[in-house]
Amino acid sequence: MSETRPRETDLLGEAVNYEVRRSNEAGEPRIDVDIRGVVVILPQESQSNPETLLAENAAWVVEKKRKYDSYRKEVPNRRFEVGATFLYLGTPHEIVVERRSSSAVREGEFRLSEHHVKQASVKRALETLYRRKARETFEKRASHYAEEMGVEYEQIEIRNQRTKWGSCSTAGTLGLNWRLMMAPSDIVDYIVIHELAHLREPNHTDAFWSLVVEYDPQYREHAQWLEEHSTRLIFSSGDL
Repeated sequence: MSETRPRETDLLGEAVNYEVRRSNEAGEPRIDVDIRGVVVILPQESQSNPETLLAENAAWVVEKKRKYDSYRKEVPNRRFEVGATFLYLGTPHEIVVERRSSSAVREGEFRLSEHHVKQASVKRALETLYRRKARETFEKRASHYAEEMGVEYEQIEIRNQRTKWGSCSTAGTLGLNWRLMMAPSDIVDYIVIHELAHLREPNHTDAFWSLVVEYDPQYREHAQWLEEHSTRLIFSSGDL
């Protein structure tokens, strides 16, 4: 994906910085707004004017940008050291470093392997543990709900997106963000159910949401929780 230098435009009286990127994978022009900023994605041969595209979607862009600007102010001040706490399935767990063959989660603690910390860092050891537990948890929950919903998925990939929680490819691959391991377990289940539902209903149609609500009657509350509390799932300043 090619990139251009940062630009600035005026939207509804507000100065908005943005980037333009050209992609071979983009089927049509689109605008992405997340915690890192505003990006206009254009197909390689597109003649679309980024300024025009932004102006046509000014209200949406400004609203999303303001939301993420607010998120930045709520980003937790993380300390990657012994005694610091991080969420695990919605519950605070304390970082402990000890002599053990492998890191583990036990009794409200992240028990990190001393040799792993020495080889890398507390941050890297903790992320590795999150990813390992994510695979265990996601595979268990996906298998459970796939059987309940009568669908089959091909595989699970542990993803590293900053703001996207899940995806489902046409080939049946579920992409799930390991940072979800900081969220309560019912939020994890909601994302798993949401992506599995796409195996039967590719688009967000009424039929899709009817399927989701059948297996997660509180999905609206769970989606709202993610909307309001996603800053709790920011692992480090590198996520910004």
